[in-house]
Amino acid sequence: MKAMLLEALAPLAHNPTPLRLVDLPDPEPGPGEVRLRVRTCGVCHTELDEIEGRTPPPRLPVVPGHEVVGVVDALGPGAHRHRLGDRLGVGWIWRSTGDAHENVADAFTATGRDADGGYAELMVVPEDYAYPIPDAFGDVEAAPLLCAGAIGYRALSLTGLADGDVLGLTGFGGSAHLVLQLARHLYPHSPVYVFARDADVQAFARERGADWAGDTAARAPRPCAAIIDTTPAWKPVVAALANLAPGGRLVINAIRKEDGDKDALLGLSYHEHLWLEREIKSVANITAADIAAFLPIAARIPMHPTVQTYPLEAANRALAELRSGKVRGAKVLVVDG
Repeated sequence: MKAMLLEALAPLAHNPTPLRLVDLPDPEPGPGEVRLRVRTCGVCHTELDEIEGRTPPPRLPVVPGHEVVGVVDALGPGAHRHRLGDRLGVGWIWRSTGDAHENVADAFTATGRDADGGYAELMVVPEDYAYPIPDAFGDVEAAPLLCAGAIGYRALSLTGLADGDVLGLTGFGGSAHLVLQLARHLYPHSPVYVFARDADVQAFARERGADWAGDTAARAPRPCAAIIDTTPAWKPVVAALANLAPGGRLVINAIRKEDGDKDALLGLSYHEHLWLEREIKSVANITAADIAAFLPIAARIPMHPTVQTYPLEAANRALAELRSGKVRGAKVLVVDG
């Protein structure tokens, strides 16, 4: 099979083409596993965290990619949950304990980091961690739902938001533009404010239905009951805390933060940013239950991801554009079809 392989870790500034197109032996599914012929795979900022060493793979080389849509073409011994030809999706969780706390368990295994992922023509996955894709979605638009959408669903559920409360979104890329649609469905009376550094991203947010969009450091028209941060930076965290209402909650939806603007934390004021029982909650990974619950909701909305596509061999270009901030929605590799 053809695959894009990560063989060494380095900042993209030092190595702008970290992935190499190679031919690998076709993987064989083990007990309780299914093999997917990959059709599409989303490109997520977490891939940058892996490549640049913020959440490094435990072994190299590895095939990245954890927003995978494919069709079952082989069943491992004892696998019975899915059938040949089923269209399934795989997210960040490749395998874990199967309970409500599996996202924070030591056994958590990440797709495309701890196990080979979807930047390839074929991949294997435990059958309990592959999910039927609703017919409402094509292969391309389904891919970002497997991580950007599902982890956005988890982040939104952690806000404690009630219908009518003001929701803020800091950053407006692959995940936040889906959270906006989800919030409109679940909390139809809640204003949604978007904070983004670039004017074109702010305009995109308004196009997608944001009630207000402004600079990362701007003050919102009203204090927010909750804000979800999807950026890789620290400045938006401090700015978001200043926009919280008393008792408000900032939910940080990121696996790692970059160090480039870490000095922004020196501007943190207890009185302005933390007092009045404001709080910070992190999102750690995702559970199988999150993905299974989210996909039917996304189909009922129905959710419409904004997607830019690339062939598999252009994965390095997609990552470089993601690193440079050239983001309008989600980026997806088309692997087969």
